[in-house]
Amino acid sequence: MILHFYFARRFAMAFLMLTGVFFALIALVDLIEQTRRFADYDVSFANRIGLTLLHTPETINEILPLIMILATVVLFIGLARSSELVVTRAAGRSAINALLAPVAVALVIGALAVTMLGPIVASTTKRYAVLSDSYRNNGQATVLVSGDGVWLRQGGADGQTVIRAARSNADASVLYDVTFLEYAPLGGPQRRIEADSAALGNGAWALRAAKVWPLADAVNPEASAETYTMLQVPSTLTLERIRDSLGTLGGVSIWDMPDYIRQLEQAGFSARHQIVWFQSELARPAFLMAMVLVAAAFTMRHTRFGGTGTAVLAAVLLGFGLYFIRSFAQILGENGQIPVALAAWAPPAAAIFLALGLLLHAEDG
Repeated sequence: MILHFYFARRFAMAFLMLTGVFFALIALVDLIEQTRRFADYDVSFANRIGLTLLHTPETINEILPLIMILATVVLFIGLARSSELVVTRAAGRSAINALLAPVAVALVIGALAVTMLGPIVASTTKRYAVLSDSYRNNGQATVLVSGDGVWLRQGGADGQTVIRAARSNADASVLYDVTFLEYAPLGGPQRRIEADSAALGNGAWALRAAKVWPLADAVNPEASAETYTMLQVPSTLTLERIRDSLGTLGGVSIWDMPDYIRQLEQAGFSARHQIVWFQSELARPAFLMAMVLVAAAFTMRHTRFGGTGTAVLAAVLLGFGLYFIRSFAQILGENGQIPVALAAWAPPAAAIFLALGLLLHAEDG
């Protein structure tokens, strides 16, 4: 048990050290990127640092598999150079037995990444999106899905418009049971529009069976209301922007994802992308454990055998390959070409069995 705690402590220290190094490097690169991105806007250096600190956790969350591989490499190369692996084997401990502690730590880190780091990243990502959008265009466009339907906000020189729809078609191109509430640049309501449907085209909404109530100067809005078979309302939104906002998962915590999926389905959108992401997040601890096993399969060897650099390179490349396969499987799952469970859980399971096969092949008994 003492030996397991020793290996676990060494692995956790290597993981924390590498996480700190990557955080510093990514923050430095991201600060340069934020400076370039907002060079044409009136954004202070302190605000750019704030944007960097909000955006960096998302990148760290994405590269956790790479950090896990490198932490395993650091652990076992260090143990091999100090001959601690030789002593462990001489004491009757097999390679599989020596891996129990790092694998357990990887599972704990994976669980913490899903349950704690994920919600933190969701909050920082959402705050980053709000701040960056406000710096660029004063937050003129927002898309929100709730239990009441779909809410959108668009803005321009003529003021802001709040749009509420009861539901939408699957690709967000048509909204149904729509209400438009237009505000003047100074904030007062100007007119209200209700329509059976609204289709977004090039720079305008095409409303069917619309009724318009003027709110600015009319004493009796109902008496001044007008009906239209077709009505064009200018828009600063695009279909791509609406779909990107609906497909962005960085600002949704895993704890809120089931409710978000239900709201999307109630609003008429396809939630398959969100379901695949949710299942993939649940499978993340298993995938991180697979990264530890893959790296250990190439580095649990004595340095006197040589080829350490080649073994490390092979471990990193295989890890990247498995990460690519995992991402490709998720894309197939989102497109409906394979079942969701297969897209989320097959890559971690395949990686674990592959690494175990390599370890058993290299084990001398």
